[in-house]
Amino acid sequence: IIVGETAVFCLQLATKDFENQEKTILTGDCCYINPLVRRTIRFLGIYAFGLFATDIFVNAGQVVTGNLAPHFLALCKPNYTALGCKQYTQFISSVHACTGNPDLIMKARKTFPSKEAALSIYAAMYLAMYITNTVKARGTRLAKPVLCLGLMCLAFLTGINRVAEYRNHWSDVIAGFVIGISIAVFLVVCVVNNFRGRQPEHEHSHLDNLTQMPMISIPRVESPLEKVMSDFLKIS
Repeated sequence: IIVGETAVFCLQLATKDFENQEKTILTGDCCYINPLVRRTIRFLGIYAFGLFATDIFVNAGQVVTGNLAPHFLALCKPNYTALGCKQYTQFISSVHACTGNPDLIMKARKTFPSKEAALSIYAAMYLAMYITNTVKARGTRLAKPVLCLGLMCLAFLTGINRVAEYRNHWSDVIAGFVIGISIAVFLVVCVVNNFRGRQPEHEHSHLDNLTQMPMISIPRVESPLEKVMSDFLKIS
């Protein structure tokens, strides 16, 4: 995002289109924030907010569901002898059931949805939409799809790797993808308006001039009924 905003800002300076770009008034009418700084802070701030939101949603889902990871038994290292496996019990509630690392066991108890899949697809989707809506230079008709596809492939490879290493189920990864994509699309479409800035000042002045133009006066046409009524009143 920083590289993209810097490139756009340099192109605006080269084309002498800097004065028509959006500015934010800081104090009165004399101090302005540079568009490069303003847009970069805005887009990176929304990106960081989305990361925190994705992490919160994923953590809430993991605490509520509590699904076990595929490699849970390898981390748990259950003590079958002490548990009395000869008894026909359906659930094991003993605190001494697992002899492995407690921290790793706690992580293996919370796998739905997958946090790694959610964060990776959120970052890829946000950056892909940023590249698509911001980069509009000539000769990028093929470069933009390739770059966006590469970002999405990295995110999907992250999910596939989680399943291949038996750290998550397919359902965990798919749920993480859904959460990450939903948050990224919502922030881009509804919060940053597809990375579009405000309208330039000359467009605002043009709209203001249109609203201040006097309305066209249309002559009033007298209806036949009104004419008959006026003649009747004159006669009477």
